Amino acid sequence: MKPSLLVLAAGLGSRYGGVKQIDPVGMHGEALLDYSVFDAKQAGYGKVVFIIRPDIEQSFRERLFDRIARNMDAEYVFQTRESLLTADQIKASAERTKPWGTIHALLCAKDVIKTPFTVINADDYYGREAYGILGDYLSKQENDGDDHAMVGYFLKNTMSPVGSVSRGVCEVKDGLLQGMRENTKIEFEGDRIVSHLPEGDVYLTGEEWVSMNFFGFTPKVFGLMMDYFDRFIKENASQPKAEVLLPNFAGEMVQTGKGRMKVFSTSEKWFGMTYQEDRETVKQNLAAKTREGIYPERLWEK
Repeated sequence: MKPSLLVLAAGLGSRYGGVKQIDPVGMHGEALLDYSVFDAKQAGYGKVVFIIRPDIEQSFRERLFDRIARNMDAEYVFQTRESLLTADQIKASAERTKPWGTIHALLCAKDVIKTPFTVINADDYYGREAYGILGDYLSKQENDGDDHAMVGYFLKNTMSPVGSVSRGVCEVKDGLLQGMRENTKIEFEGDRIVSHLPEGDVYLTGEEWVSMNFFGFTPKVFGLMMDYFDRFIKENASQPKAEVLLPNFAGEMVQTGKGRMKVFSTSEKWFGMTYQEDRETVKQNLAAKTREGIYPERLWEK
């Protein structure tokens, strides 16, 4: 069966200072997401589902979605603070102003994903090779399977020169994920890389495997995610800034034996739009790949 692509596109873009999901960076006004969907389609994906905020729906449709939907089976779902919560949980979280993180986002799409699927961030470039790797793997999986996968990157190839980044730092053995923890603030300190963790700073080598939220799952995973989210909400409903994060879920899933995750690597080099200063770099990289013939000048025929 053809896998689906599930895009995390509901972020607020606070560090970027705008709706980076639809910011034009291509030669004809394409967003970075256009290139991601194009790569997925070329790799054999059959459908794309976007998770967005209701307040960007109109501009999202006008500047991205309608164009993609003319070229590929596509739909979108909404993530709000209240999504999936009970009336009591909504009341308990009244001080919160934003949704609950990446696991919450994925669960908002659980009713429209019918095949094994790949998860991506809207503001990251992964490269066609990565889509081909996960697409081939997922096309051989059953919907009720416990075997999942991810494409990992070396931390040194995913750093931003202009500010901190959030990365899931992985423990890998014999090609399988053993554990993962989200490090929400990793940055350069001179020539060194430091992760600011709640228990104190940790210096990293740059050779660590990290997750860029490029995961491949079977639909069975939604049941595990719902249990994980329910536990999180019971403990954190009144916390205005707590987030339930995909890398932490993946780490717990493999450590408790509820699922396995194969770790693939890729020669592609990541780039993305974390900060406004990244936009010009993204434009230059995409223009270079177009000149090399990796992409046509116009991605879509119509």
